[in-house]
Amino acid sequence: MILNRNDKCWCGSGLKYKRCHMNFDEELQRFADKGYEVPARDLIKSKEQIVGIRESAKINNGLLDLIGENIREGMSTEEVNVLAHNFIVSHGGIPATLNYDGFPKSVCTSINDVVCHGIPDKNRILIEGDIINVDSTTILDGYYSDASRMFKIGKVSEEAERIVQVARECLKKGIEEVKPWKSFLGDIAEAVQNHAESNGYSVVREFGGHGVGLDIHEEPFVSHVGKRGTGMLLVPGMVFTIEPMINVGGREIFIDKADGWTVLTSDGSLSAQWEHTILVTEDGVEIISK
Repeated sequence: MILNRNDKCWCGSGLKYKRCHMNFDEELQRFADKGYEVPARDLIKSKEQIVGIRESAKINNGLLDLIGENIREGMSTEEVNVLAHNFIVSHGGIPATLNYDGFPKSVCTSINDVVCHGIPDKNRILIEGDIINVDSTTILDGYYSDASRMFKIGKVSEEAERIVQVARECLKKGIEEVKPWKSFLGDIAEAVQNHAESNGYSVVREFGGHGVGLDIHEEPFVSHVGKRGTGMLLVPGMVFTIEPMINVGGREIFIDKADGWTVLTSDGSLSAQWEHTILVTEDGVEIISK
């Protein structure tokens, strides 16, 4: 859509185009003319949408806080699921994963060698030494927020302690690369990959971060393996997740045919993941859901 200076801006602000996104679009076009990949307008969240995503994130962050306070040895992963489900619903939200493409639960619980998409189960009891990722996506008034955290059950091995820590560092390294108008998705990928591999670990390729906010999965795909200066330009208003999945052993994975969801490391090695939803701002980055 081509807009004149005095037309209302495409973002829905109600302002004239010249007072809103005209300069923004001109800057995007300059990058596009140089051959860079730039985000489409529908990847730029409006101020109203960002407020909605933040409100959704308050619930999502709260339920992960609650799980951190209660998760323990002897607890089943189904109990974790019920705790999360009840918290979301009682705060007016909807668990986005429940019945999403047939997924049967309100959160994912991925233990030890499970990379992601572990299904809560009343028969899977947490034991001392387990490491578990709890991944939650919440919908509130049509807005989505997404995050996951690692939890350690009792005393864990040195290897487990280290993979949890390095995975968290990988997330931090990726976020540090987000600089509006100056960085690219490839910058995030290279930072994550370099940190993981320098510590002797591997990075899962098949899954990554993604746009989020108006749906559970949006463009762009956020790889955690790549090269600096490649991929989409990062600009204010973009909302996406960074969620590196880091393996102690090889990067190869497989999906359990029994349930069609659970993703495991092929060599049985430990895997860890942390996930934040981030907003690219005018001068940096805001962590919305964590």
